[in-house]
Amino acid sequence: MTPPRYRTFSAWAREHFASKARKITLDAGLTCPHRDSRGRGGCIYCNDRGSGTGAHARGLSVADQLELGIRRLSSPGRKTVFIAYFQSFTNTYAPPETLSSIYDEVLSFPEVAGLSIGTRPDCIDEEKLGLIAGYTDRLTVWVEYGLQSASDETLRLINRGHDVKTFVDAVELTSRFGLRICAHAIIGLPGEGMDHYLKTARLLSLLPVTDVKIHLLYVVKGTPLEDLFRRGAYRPLEPAEYAEAVARFIGNLREDIVIQRITGDPHPSELVSPSWALDKAMVRSIVHETMDRLGILQGSLRG
Repeated sequence: MTPPRYRTFSAWAREHFASKARKITLDAGLTCPHRDSRGRGGCIYCNDRGSGTGAHARGLSVADQLELGIRRLSSPGRKTVFIAYFQSFTNTYAPPETLSSIYDEVLSFPEVAGLSIGTRPDCIDEEKLGLIAGYTDRLTVWVEYGLQSASDETLRLINRGHDVKTFVDAVELTSRFGLRICAHAIIGLPGEGMDHYLKTARLLSLLPVTDVKIHLLYVVKGTPLEDLFRRGAYRPLEPAEYAEAVARFIGNLREDIVIQRITGDPHPSELVSPSWALDKAMVRSIVHETMDRLGILQGSLRG
């Protein structure tokens, strides 16, 4: 099988850690400022679990989740390092002392070599970034920001709660702290097409972003997007449409950016549509085949 025509996270991890790296998704029991005190209800595609596991609600501490994840993902006789990924909701949405107590739970696990903190660009400041940067003497540290789209019109439509400038400002501030920066982009947002996707890729390539996650927009139960879908006001992309969009998106990304994922990861019990979103192997295969067919390499379409 030919290797992907882009810089994969697995390849980067082998270079950086000299080992296979696995992520353990964590739920710290935090929430989102876009849902509570601001009363804005959240993004149209996000349900009340905040794209998370619900582990905290089941009574599992961060340490419990790490212990279970390490046990589940370890391979006998094979060296593996782990990345603690705070995924659910907004993981800088608490006072610094609370955040410190949460992040510190990671340090008691020698198998953990990385710390990744998912948050919003409107929920960060110098004090919190200084706290996060304090872990870089022990761990490789990422801050993950959801941009989703480089169009302010789209961000308003999806009720994102911040504009593109807020994202740009957060990335530029974060880069001063020596942290890796992972940006999230969504393919298939309402009203968007190829021009929008490429605009987002080109913006990311101009910023000090080190990593990117590309997500398929899928419809989840109990969201405003489900209402749009049921009324026929939103149509999810077909696999071929998505594959070409991702291929051209990658072609417009800087060659050094690490691409951590090229599709979404829906919970089967929550997914409404499209059903093919559950077949990650198929999605990866069709994206790779499309890049081969079109002769696209990462960065090859940059002007």
